[in-house]
Amino acid sequence: MEKTDSKKSILFVCLGNICRSPAAEGVMQSLIDQRQLGLCVRVDSAGTAGYHIGKLADPRMRAAAEKRGLDLTSRSRLVVPADLRQFDLVVAMDRSNYRDLMGLAPGLKNTNVKLLSEYLDEPWPREVPDPYYGGDEGFEFVLDMLEAACPTILDRLLDAKE
Repeated sequence: MEKTDSKKSILFVCLGNICRSPAAEGVMQSLIDQRQLGLCVRVDSAGTAGYHIGKLADPRMRAAAEKRGLDLTSRSRLVVPADLRQFDLVVAMDRSNYRDLMGLAPGLKNTNVKLLSEYLDEPWPREVPDPYYGGDEGFEFVLDMLEAACPTILDRLLDAKE
């Protein structure tokens, strides 16, 4: 199924879709709302593993996001091959997620699949660390990374030629 609407679209992907990618979706949605781009851009998130399908984001991530005025309401879903064709940009949180995405549709030229770190300068890490097994500071650090990257992601998406 090919992309059919004129809205630009972004899909954020992590492993379980309960920490990093729903937070990225929330950060991006807030940015879209601030810039009044809701009619032009849509955002979603998904996971490469089906551990938490249908669940809200991890309570620790929701709490960290809420402190920043972000409401994480999406429910975990599994990324599917059609997502790689339907979204203008698919952003993986780490290299493992990137490899999983590239393996979803081997015949498809996946030039729209990127690592989030491609939108960050030094000294940010090259991968968004998974905060699931750590303390609260890990969730805050992930949100810091996402808030640093999302404006660039959005600007580049809007500047991209169709």
